[in-house]
Amino acid sequence: MLLCLRIENFALIDQLELEFGAGLNVLTGETGAGKSIILDAIDAALGGKVSSRVIRTGTSRAMVEATFTSNAPLAAWLTEQEIDLLDENSVVISREITATASNIRSRSRVNGVLVNRQIMGGMRDRLVEITAQGQTVQVGQSAQVRDWLDLYGGDSLMQQRHKVATSFSAYQQAHLALEKRRTSERERLQQLDLLTYQVQELGAANLSEPNELEQLGQEQERLNHVVDLQQMSYKVYQALYQNDHETPAAADLLGDSEATLNDMVEYDTQLQPLLELVRDAQAAVMEVGRQINAYGDGLEADPHRLEEVEERIQELKQICRKYGPTLTEAIAYYQRIQGELAQLNDSEQSIESLEQQEKACFEKLTQTSNQLTQLRSKAAANLESRLIAELKPLAMEKVKFLVEIVPAPPTAMGADKITFMFSSNPGEPLQPLTEVASGGEMSRFLLALKACFSQVDVAGTMVFDEIDVGVSGRVAQAIAEKLHQLSQRNQVLCVTHQPLVAAMADRHFRVDKQTINQGKGKKANNDNAEQRTVVRVTTLDNLNTRREELAQLAGGKSASDAIAFAESLLLQAANHRQKIKN
Repeated sequence: MLLCLRIENFALIDQLELEFGAGLNVLTGETGAGKSIILDAIDAALGGKVSSRVIRTGTSRAMVEATFTSNAPLAAWLTEQEIDLLDENSVVISREITATASNIRSRSRVNGVLVNRQIMGGMRDRLVEITAQGQTVQVGQSAQVRDWLDLYGGDSLMQQRHKVATSFSAYQQAHLALEKRRTSERERLQQLDLLTYQVQELGAANLSEPNELEQLGQEQERLNHVVDLQQMSYKVYQALYQNDHETPAAADLLGDSEATLNDMVEYDTQLQPLLELVRDAQAAVMEVGRQINAYGDGLEADPHRLEEVEERIQELKQICRKYGPTLTEAIAYYQRIQGELAQLNDSEQSIESLEQQEKACFEKLTQTSNQLTQLRSKAAANLESRLIAELKPLAMEKVKFLVEIVPAPPTAMGADKITFMFSSNPGEPLQPLTEVASGGEMSRFLLALKACFSQVDVAGTMVFDEIDVGVSGRVAQAIAEKLHQLSQRNQVLCVTHQPLVAAMADRHFRVDKQTINQGKGKKANNDNAEQRTVVRVTTLDNLNTRREELAQLAGGKSASDAIAFAESLLLQAANHRQKIKN
């Protein structure tokens, strides 16, 4: 329940503080007096959209503060948001709106803690519900009508809607994955052709040894110089081991040196290590001589093998130019594309798998959506009967109402298109509410709708902005009684021009505009003083002031018949309240 509203520099309001009570709180006043500004201030405090126009001219800052009573669920929610409670019974919500040269900024606080828009939205849903005749546009929107029906359906329906949203998200992800895969199919086939050719080419090259090219190069050089190698090996053999010429071979010279050192050792044993070295050298030279001789004898010209080597070298160099630049890198590339090719060859199966996954997700979405439709149909039947019951006392005894649910493409909110169908006259077919309902009928419909909602979801404070526009007489009285009925379960704030509604109020406020002289110490008759328009609110807390205001609403307080009519309205309201109590 809204306890107190404090406003500073908001639109035409300079300073204002209002205390509201339980039951039906009514604001009256002439057209343009500023009644809706007060409701706008409540909306702004709870995070509603604002513009620079809400800041009073001549100032740069506006402030709205609303104090509500708390309850156990709200206190628990505030604790979840890490917002400390001021006490057990109140929550203070404030919003400061500041204008700069280029934009407008605002800061919201709950119990002094800065909060974001999301938290303010949560607060609004738990505290206040604002209804205006301007909601005609919303009544014509299938999404809004759907949300109303789902809210009326209660927790079980909302839980099912959450399941539908989860199923839709899964289906959407599966569908996008499949579409992405299908879109890349052409690229896959092109890549598959390329990699298949490359794998075949590299596989035919029989790549295994990274040093093969260097080894083949060495073999090519040997085959190209067989004769030279034979001649040089024989020359080395002669020089080391056996020389047919007059010049002795190295082995012979080392043999002579060994004999001489052997004689020397007999006289000086210190030369023994040198003797051993010469012996080792002689043995090594003789071994080299034998091996080089065998090497030379084994060399043979092999033109066919030379041709094979040269062809293989050309093949490997071509591979390196295409996939290298080195043979090691070409082998690594071959190994990598073998894996890529295997993945591409498996992709066809991936498409089938994705198609099956999409189908399964769609079937799950269809199933959960059908279950949601069933719950909505049940809630719709309940709402139809209850709304008709609420409308009959509002001088709409012959009304027909239907919640039309027709199939629609599935979304996160289900697979239903929902329309409120309406007929107020016997014999007339049901048609969309927004197309056939008059302004007065729409007002009564919205009031009855909120009355239905109040039975399943107590909002705490219900605000009605000129919900009774376009009605009079018996209908206005029925609206007044319905508002009073709502106020038994909720606090109701209502802006009205109807004396019948105002007479039913538990707390009555008169709103009017006044012209004041700006600045202190300036007299009202000072022509040089700057005059400003402000909104003032008077609490009508006694019978005389209420009677005068009702007479003014009825047609002028100076007319005796208006005063008498006002007195009758107050008496009628008192009798109605007494009847309700009994």
